[in-house]
Amino acid sequence: MDRILRHLESRYIDLYVIHWPVSSKPGSYEFPIKKEDFLPMDFKSVWEAMEECQNLGYTKAIGVSNFSCKKLGDILATAKIPPAANQVEMNPLWQQNKLREFCKAKDIQLAAYAPLGARGTIWGSNRVMECEVLKEIAEAKGKTVAQVCLRWAYEQGVCVVVKSFNKERMKENLDIFNWELTDEETKKISDIPQSRGCLGEDYISANGPIKTIEELWDGET
Repeated sequence: MDRILRHLESRYIDLYVIHWPVSSKPGSYEFPIKKEDFLPMDFKSVWEAMEECQNLGYTKAIGVSNFSCKKLGDILATAKIPPAANQVEMNPLWQQNKLREFCKAKDIQLAAYAPLGARGTIWGSNRVMECEVLKEIAEAKGKTVAQVCLRWAYEQGVCVVVKSFNKERMKENLDIFNWELTDEETKKISDIPQSRGCLGEDYISANGPIKTIEELWDGET
């Protein structure tokens, strides 16, 4: 952790998360991880190390990313400090209803990555931005599809991770607070067929602890 903070030129970080619920052989930092290098994650020991980072002041908060309800339960079963946040894919086409309810009940903040579908990434697509339901709502409100997606997430009590280097888009992303979706519009969004965009194939190995996508997400697919 000292090495990480030196590279960041900081005394601490605000939030330190476990990026995926997988482990690999120590000493290897390749990505994608070699299929033969995957190891079972010792959730108890890993989380104890995360808690130590917070207790030592290296980070203000600790959390996880890409964790299912079951895997969050594994952490909570022994945690002295519960996860502050769970960062997961979430957008109108993958609404994470079960996980949202679980995190709300456990006082874990859900953070949405890929709120616009992550187009331009290896796994992302235009499917969110090209969704006809979202286009119709955006046109009726005089807003963009991106603003409708971000406003929807905001109304779900979720914080949003938006990535843009475009000044005008950054302004647009912030212009979601002085209006709201109607109940009818929210219902239309809730009725959109659901499918996960990021399947996590890079963390699946026939010889490893997680052999299928279903095992990675514990059936939350």
